[in-house]
Amino acid sequence: MNRPIDTAAALAEWLGGEVVGRADLPIRGLNALADAGPDEVTFIADDKHAARWGASRAGAAVVTHSLEVAGHDPANRALILVPNAELAMARLLERFSTPPWKPEPGVHPTAVIDPGARIDPAAFIGPHVTIGPGATIGRAAVLHAGVWLGAGAAVGEESVLYPNVVVRDRCRVGANCILHSGVAIGTDGFGYRPSEDKRTLVKIPHVGDVIIEDGVEIGANSCVDRGKFGSTIIGSGTKIDNLVQVGHNCRIGRCCVIAAQVALAGSVTIEDGAQLGGGSGVAEHVRIGRGARLAGYAGVISDVAPGETVFGIPAQPHREALKQVALVRRLRVWMDQVETRLDDLEE
Repeated sequence: MNRPIDTAAALAEWLGGEVVGRADLPIRGLNALADAGPDEVTFIADDKHAARWGASRAGAAVVTHSLEVAGHDPANRALILVPNAELAMARLLERFSTPPWKPEPGVHPTAVIDPGARIDPAAFIGPHVTIGPGATIGRAAVLHAGVWLGAGAAVGEESVLYPNVVVRDRCRVGANCILHSGVAIGTDGFGYRPSEDKRTLVKIPHVGDVIIEDGVEIGANSCVDRGKFGSTIIGSGTKIDNLVQVGHNCRIGRCCVIAAQVALAGSVTIEDGAQLGGGSGVAEHVRIGRGARLAGYAGVISDVAPGETVFGIPAQPHREALKQVALVRRLRVWMDQVETRLDDLEE
């Protein structure tokens, strides 16, 4: 789709920023700092990238106004100064991106819908969708091809479920949520106990459900298990990446960020605003405090205090872990010194 060509001045006005340099510079697209051309805009949000501006071919950059940008040529290039370049770039991406296809309301003839389901007339139900008895679909919700909803499941207004999402019985998805392809909501928790004769494993039923509050986004092929009793809860505004496992009865607060391949065992509590780095794991019944951060691949086996940053296996507070790493690196030097002294003594 062709779109009108912007100028640096037009983008600055739209972002509420200030132009330093060529205000009339035409802008046809946006790109990374290393790849952008003379008619593209990029963004600079830290000193490391600011130092690379002089070597970049980009015509314009959105820059956090507190940064020093060396090598700027105002006669030929433009800087757009804003309070926060990363947030401004998010708006630019929306401006330059092609809007996702939004189907017209209606039900595809291949969809299989129980007579007891309730579907808002403004919803879209795609090909080969299955909707069970008592399920409800809110206004302007979009269920793409192959979505499967169990009995009593619910999808809120304007939520989008991409192909092959599964929402099992009695689980609820709030309004304005996005569930990417392959997400599974409400699968059984992983619970088994040895039988009395110790020869088999007894499956523990999980009779609870899952509640996903408004504005949640869940990446492709992530799984959220239903509660053993009660609910597994994902708080409003939380964002979950691809390939994340959320165990039974986890309670995740508001506006948390959970990166790819995180694994949460059963009954973990994540308080509001916490950030979990990719590949990190949290043992069962652990609490991650409000605003805490887990570094990538952290292995957390005990509670993390609010605001704390931890990393390592087992995860420890950031400063303590750095001290230990420094000591380990010095250990080789100490060992060499000891060997030298032993050699001296033997001589």
